[in-house]
Amino acid sequence: MRRKYIDIPDHARRDFIKWTVGLGAALGLRPWKVFEVTESVVGPAMAQSASCQTVNRTVHNIMGNGGFAWMTQLFPFTDQATKAGASFYMTGQAKAQDASGQGDHPMLLGPAEPFSKYGKKITGFIAGTNETHTGAPVSAANVATGVRLFAAVSALQTASPTLVPAIQIGNLPYGTAAGAPAIASVPNAGGMVGIFDSAASTAGGLLANANDAALFEAYYKANLSLHAAAARPTMTKGLFTGKVSANLLGKNLASQLKPSTADLQRYGISTATPAKLQAIANTLITTFKAFKLNLTSSVLLPGMQDDPHGAFADMATLKSTVDTLGAIWSAFMGDLMSEPDPMCSGAKLGDNVVITWSGDTPKTPLNPSGWGDGTPQNSNWIYVLGNGYLKAGWFGQVKGDGTIETFNASTGANVAGGSSAAMSGPAGAATLYAVARGDMRRVNDFFRGGDISGLTVAKQS
Repeated sequence: MRRKYIDIPDHARRDFIKWTVGLGAALGLRPWKVFEVTESVVGPAMAQSASCQTVNRTVHNIMGNGGFAWMTQLFPFTDQATKAGASFYMTGQAKAQDASGQGDHPMLLGPAEPFSKYGKKITGFIAGTNETHTGAPVSAANVATGVRLFAAVSALQTASPTLVPAIQIGNLPYGTAAGAPAIASVPNAGGMVGIFDSAASTAGGLLANANDAALFEAYYKANLSLHAAAARPTMTKGLFTGKVSANLLGKNLASQLKPSTADLQRYGISTATPAKLQAIANTLITTFKAFKLNLTSSVLLPGMQDDPHGAFADMATLKSTVDTLGAIWSAFMGDLMSEPDPMCSGAKLGDNVVITWSGDTPKTPLNPSGWGDGTPQNSNWIYVLGNGYLKAGWFGQVKGDGTIETFNASTGANVAGGSSAAMSGPAGAATLYAVARGDMRRVNDFFRGGDISGLTVAKQS
């Protein structure tokens, strides 16, 4: 006898997936169990669409007030890392990033770089303009006129729904893009924990919408099945109300999302660690835990919002800062690579995350004295961990003589001179390509600036 499944209208499917996954997390169920229940209620086709995401998650580190300069100590330009008197803390100690991929460009890595041990490569794009002492820099993260990279990323990610699609710490330049969800703003990592309680409190309006009978019926049956799977048969349909859902999520998720003492130790954090580094670690720990429960798709954090003009006058502190920063990101990737991706069978979380680092000014790569804010030809850049979807290394760069190179997006070749500002569109489009897991059709919803195949790795069929 053929089993009869509930037919859910297309417009309601994302809501159904989002709320069943969210409820499953609240009940302590692994997402595979949620998919199993989903299949029993609405059929294998919809369960399959929920079980393997079509887009990558993202973390965007937006660094203002000169703080972006710290990233050049992890991922320096070639001449910055090898030229005597340049702004690199251990001149001559950099190592080459693996450039064996077809189309990869050279890039040197600082001693504290965090990702090569996991087989992850960094791409650096000359892009944007110097925005010295801006707390919310934007020039390196614009895809097109009126389209901000971070908002466009979140618009792509709506294809794989999560409870709170995008979260930012503080007031960061999320921007606008067609189809982008509203971003949730919190003051710190602790606020990330509380926000899920607030998100769940709106569930009453969605889940009790009698005008959408199919969604209501499907959610109700899935709800009962999830409770059975969680060995909680005594729960009543009072769970339908936003109040009960909010309380349940708040009680069950707070302990799962909050950084523990063991977490902080693993990230190298102690009471003696500077607050700016503690804040990054706490945010990344909570981000990892939220990704593990599939509660959010994108997190924007304001790492290193300081102004390190005098950093090279105290080499011991400079080295400690860079080493700790590298260790934090390494621990984050280590966590991601230790955890199976709940939304894609056979993959690790770390295989399906794209990370960007951008900022107001990376400071001069050529002179450590006072570590000046100016950059050659008013240039700026953005780093991207593209997770296999981007060609690695430097596309464009700053040379030891103070000139810059830009790049040809269609061939990938570096080009002498050119406008750093004009490169933000291709760089942003390439980042979207990585988020969309190689689906150029999705990228073209936001970028019509030409061929970028010189920057990207062709999608495997």
